[in-house]
Amino acid sequence: MDKILIYHSLNFKETLAIAYDSIKISKSRTIITLSIIALGIMSLVGILSSIDAMKSYLSQSFSEMGANSFNIKNRARQIRMGGKRKKSITYRTVSFEEAEQFKKEFDFPATVASSVNASFASTIKYLSNKTNPNTVIIGIDESYLSVSGYKLSEGRNITIGDMENMSPVAVIGTDIVAKLFPNNEKPLDKIISVGGIKMKVVGVLESKGNSAGFGGGDKLVYVPITFARSRMGAKNSSYTIAVQVSDPTMMDAAVSEAEGVFRVVREIRATEENNFEITKSDDLAQQFISNLNMLTLVANIVGFITLVGSLIALMNIMLVTVTERTREIGVRKSLGATKSVIRKQFLYEAITISILGGIVGILLGLGVGNIISLALGVGFIIPWQWIILAVVISIIVGVLGGYYPANKAAKLNPIDALRFE
Repeated sequence: MDKILIYHSLNFKETLAIAYDSIKISKSRTIITLSIIALGIMSLVGILSSIDAMKSYLSQSFSEMGANSFNIKNRARQIRMGGKRKKSITYRTVSFEEAEQFKKEFDFPATVASSVNASFASTIKYLSNKTNPNTVIIGIDESYLSVSGYKLSEGRNITIGDMENMSPVAVIGTDIVAKLFPNNEKPLDKIISVGGIKMKVVGVLESKGNSAGFGGGDKLVYVPITFARSRMGAKNSSYTIAVQVSDPTMMDAAVSEAEGVFRVVREIRATEENNFEITKSDDLAQQFISNLNMLTLVANIVGFITLVGSLIALMNIMLVTVTERTREIGVRKSLGATKSVIRKQFLYEAITISILGGIVGILLGLGVGNIISLALGVGFIIPWQWIILAVVISIIVGVLGGYYPANKAAKLNPIDALRFE
């Protein structure tokens, strides 16, 4: 009579304890099922955590390349096609004079800088040491480094005096230092040369590493823009204007103002389209992140397919468990266990296995994601949204995978169950 009363009055804790005892009895089957679910959760959390790490890395890298800033440069060449005719449109370059005029007329709380690519492929030499023949030399003004988010580790920046005097001085990146001064020799005040043109090193940039895969300023040489014009053949090159806004909330207003001012500088009529383009510093980052969002969708689809497999595996194993424990079910029913108690026992068993698998999968997924995160230098991340999603999915898999077998167990006829061999 006591047994009947116990089975009729089992609470959540007691039912869960019975389910847990059943799990411990079938350790091998439990471990296999748990592992399948853990792998599914690991793949989902690991991939999504890695994507979060990459998004953080991209945002950080592009922010370091110049936060709250935008560039004005000549519009790219376009090919216009009409019928059998093809017409190439080449927009005129942004001249040094136009860049200087814009700096004078742009009346907005912002810092304006100009730059020009003086050489795309040069070999820089110091005594017998030299760089690779693809070193880029950029002509800059006194504001360029701050607008672009660069900091000096040694020496000084290009100054207004350097600009006025067209001084043969250079600020170099850490990769250039490593190539030209391999024995820890101090680079400051040393004379380096490119194509017979000599320059004195006055500054060294702090390393940015491979920012967004571009190497940042580590691989570059910066010289005064006036020196680049007079000595390095950059007089007729196209110049780039960089604008850093003091207040990030005024970015759109600054872009609109800059567009209007530069249209006046270039004498573009109201009916004509812009023959230049304005790009925000975070446009490229947002493009990469948008692509990663598509990857997130793919990861969710892959994770969903994997978890469907986990659900099927859990259901099959629970059905096998019900079949093997048919006689046990008959005994429990004969002692007073109701359909509800039997159903809950097997359902709780499936949910427990699924949650345990989910916890293991979350830990493994966090490990995978943070290996990527630490490799990118982002630091340790805990993606709570994906952890919560994984827990919810684990519960859903447990409920869906366990309900049918549990319901089948609950409907067994106790007399037939007791006869089962």
